[in-house]
Amino acid sequence: MSNKVKSDEHSSAHGHGGRHPRLVHHFDSMEQQNEAGNFGMWWFLLTEIMFFGGMFTAYTVYRHMYFDAFAAASGALDIRWGAFNTVVLITSSLTMALGVYHAQMGNNKKLTMFLLLTVLLGGVFLGVKYIEYSAKFTEHIFPAASNFQWPPYEKPVAGHAETQQLADPVFTGHVKIYFFLYFVLTGFHATHMIIGMGILLVLAWQSWKGKFSKEYHSYIELFGLYWHFVDIVWIFLFPLLYLVDRHL
Repeated sequence: MSNKVKSDEHSSAHGHGGRHPRLVHHFDSMEQQNEAGNFGMWWFLLTEIMFFGGMFTAYTVYRHMYFDAFAAASGALDIRWGAFNTVVLITSSLTMALGVYHAQMGNNKKLTMFLLLTVLLGGVFLGVKYIEYSAKFTEHIFPAASNFQWPPYEKPVAGHAETQQLADPVFTGHVKIYFFLYFVLTGFHATHMIIGMGILLVLAWQSWKGKFSKEYHSYIELFGLYWHFVDIVWIFLFPLLYLVDRHL
């Protein structure tokens, strides 16, 4: 009798014919389906590396060409906000990793909690970026602004050059390049975070509905790779944008 009960439980968990109910028809097993998902996600992340890689290359070239201007412009950023956001994103990677762990354990309740915590931390990060962006608009150092103002302060920024040099039109043009790259890089990064937070909310809702289990949680693991990638991008952005010649 006990063997029959176990057999019935196995059949209900894996559907008719021993197939898992979440197994798509063109795959032979859950292992094959998960491997295909992992392969697809890594290829997607490779395209993301090339996407951001082009912008990082442009930044590297212009930073080498106009180092003084980039150093002065970097001094206009608030390093405290950048450092705070770095801690926030590292913490969000931890909550995402804990979410993946509880997905593997089949604990949907804790999975939902950690997914929502990750969304909350992402919201904190975006809130800080809003504060930083607002400050740049207020100071008229948005590169597309018709009234672009440099330097934004009466005194030289971070002591990199004399006020006369900072106010030079050519130097100001180089500063504009820095801020253009700053808004493009951080803007695309924030866009990836907004998309990720939307996906997180969907996954949290599915988890709350009990969709995931020990046998079926690949979506959580795959999205975890995406979220960690976005966090790693910021780990590069913070020193490149905020710490240019900061020791001076």
